[in-house]
Amino acid sequence: EKVRGPVAVVIETALGDIHVVLETSKAPITSDNFLRYVDEGAYSGGRFHRTVKMDNQPRNDVKIEVIQAGPRPDAKQHPPIPMEPTLQTKIVHKDGVISMARGAPDSATSDFFICIGDQPSLDYSGARNPDGKGFAAFGRVTRGMDVVRRIQAS
Repeated sequence: EKVRGPVAVVIETALGDIHVVLETSKAPITSDNFLRYVDEGAYSGGRFHRTVKMDNQPRNDVKIEVIQAGPRPDAKQHPPIPMEPTLQTKIVHKDGVISMARGAPDSATSDFFICIGDQPSLDYSGARNPDGKGFAAFGRVTRGMDVVRRIQAS
């Protein structure tokens, strides 16, 4: 049995550090998955490869603001994990929340994103995803939102 509680992680970027606390008690599957990639060094050399702003999603009726990152291209990918929706975890997509990217439910692997501003459309029953299941949030930025915003602006 793993000890459960907040786990601090520092995401080092060229624009500065982003300090994150993972809610392992509320989102154990998602947190453990993320930490497995961290422990394997998969994110070392990874990058923020997608910045979503109000003006760069013309085909989306429901607009969001996030930055998305993933592991380096040669990192081992593990099988997708079961989704822990916000309905279950009670971690909603507020400013600075970290969450897993996904296509279909239960398809998240290693890509994650950080919310810029509150993003309720990403929560369970939110309108961003047609299936209504939302995304699996699992922690929050405690320091470095200025870095998150600089990444989005770049």
